[in-house]
Amino acid sequence: MEIIAEHGTLLLILACMFGFFMAWGVGANDVANAMGTSVGSKALTIKQAILVAMVFEFLGAYLAGGEVTATIRQGIIDAESMSGRPELMVYGMLSALLAAGTWLMIASIKGWPVSTTHSIVGAIVGFAAVGIGVDAVHWEKVGTIAASWLVSPLLAGTISFALFMSVKILILDTEDPFQRAKRFIPIYMWMVGFMISMVTLLKGLKHIGVEMDLGLGSKFANAVPLSFLVGLLVAALGGFLVSRVKYVPNSQHRFASVERVFGILMIFTACAMAFAHGSNDVANAVGPLAAVANTVLSGGMIASQAPLPWWILLVGALGIVVGLATYGWKVIMTVGRKITELTPSRGFAAELGAASTVVLASGTGLPISTTHTLVGAILGVGFARGIAALNLRTIGTIFMSWIITLPAGAGLSIIFFFTFKGIFG
Repeated sequence: MEIIAEHGTLLLILACMFGFFMAWGVGANDVANAMGTSVGSKALTIKQAILVAMVFEFLGAYLAGGEVTATIRQGIIDAESMSGRPELMVYGMLSALLAAGTWLMIASIKGWPVSTTHSIVGAIVGFAAVGIGVDAVHWEKVGTIAASWLVSPLLAGTISFALFMSVKILILDTEDPFQRAKRFIPIYMWMVGFMISMVTLLKGLKHIGVEMDLGLGSKFANAVPLSFLVGLLVAALGGFLVSRVKYVPNSQHRFASVERVFGILMIFTACAMAFAHGSNDVANAVGPLAAVANTVLSGGMIASQAPLPWWILLVGALGIVVGLATYGWKVIMTVGRKITELTPSRGFAAELGAASTVVLASGTGLPISTTHTLVGAILGVGFARGIAALNLRTIGTIFMSWIITLPAGAGLSIIFFFTFKGIFG
C-alpha cells in the first residue's frame, strides 16, 4: 500500500506509456492481418487499406471497445493471491504490457503475423508463475488458450477451402463466369452481411451496454434474425452494384470482370472487419492498463472487474492507429502476398472464412486467435489450388513465430517484473 501511495502517479504514467506501446504493437501486427487479404488481392492499395483501417479500427476501438473490462485478463490469475500486496499486481501488469509490446515490435519488424492475445497471455502467465507463485495461475484456462493454436487455423482453413471451391464450381469453372457471377455473388454478399453483422453484434457491441433482447434466449440466438436482415440489405446493395458492372473482354485474363465484382465486395468486408477487430482486440492493450489504473486510483484495492474510463480507451485507439500507420505494411505484405497469390475471389473466401470462424467461436465459447484464424483461412484458399500454390518457407517461419510467442512474452515479462520490483522495492 505504501508503494502505491508514494509512487502512484509515476506508476500510472508508466502504465499509459506501456499501454500505448502495446496498442501500437496491436496496430502494427494484428490490424495488418485483417487488411492483408484486401491488399494481397489488389482490392485495395496499401495506402487505401491503412486509411480504411485507421478510420474503422479507431471507431471500433473507441466507440465499441468497452465500458467494463476484465482487469485480470481472461481469468488467468487468481486476484486473491495478490490482495495483500497490490504493488505486485501493478508491477506485473506493467511488465506484461511492456513485454507483449516488445515482442509485437520484434515480430512486426520481422514481418511475422503473431497473436496479440497470446503475447499478453504469455506475459501475464510469466510474471504470475515466477513472481507470485505457480498456484496464482489458472492453468486450465491457459491450456484452453493453447488449444486454440490448432483449432483456429484448422476451422478457418476448412471453411475458406469450401467457400473457394464453391466459387470455382459455381462461377469460375463455367462457360459464362461473368453471368454466373452476377447471379451468385448477391448470395455471397448476403453471407458477408450476415457474418460481419454477427461478428459486430457478438464481439463489437459487447462492451458498450447495448443489449439486444428479442426474447430468444441467448445473445447468439438474438443476433441471428437481426444479422439475417442485415444480410438481405447487403445482398440488395450488392445486387445493385453488380448490375452496374459491365463485361469488358480481356484476352489475357478471362476472369477480369468477375474479379472486379469480388473487388467491390472486399472493400465492404475490409471496413466491417476493421471495425469488429478494433472493438475486440483493443482489450489486449487496455485490459492490463485498466487494472493498473484501478489499483492505483483506488489506493491499492484489487478488483476482478473495473470501470473503463474514456481516456484509457482513447490511449488504446490512438496506439492502434499509430502502429498501423507507421509499421503495419510489413505484416500486410507477409499475409497478403507471401503465403499464396491472392485475387479478389480468393481474398473474399479467406476473409469470409475467417469471419465465420469468429462467429462460430463466439457462439460456442471456443477460444480463438484472430491472427491464426486469418492465416489458416488463407492457407485453406491456397490448398484449394494445390500445395504448389503455397509458399512453404513463409508458412514455416509463421508457424515458428506462433510457437515462440507465449514463451517470449513470458520470458520478457519475468525480466521486467523483477526489474520493477528492484526499482520500486
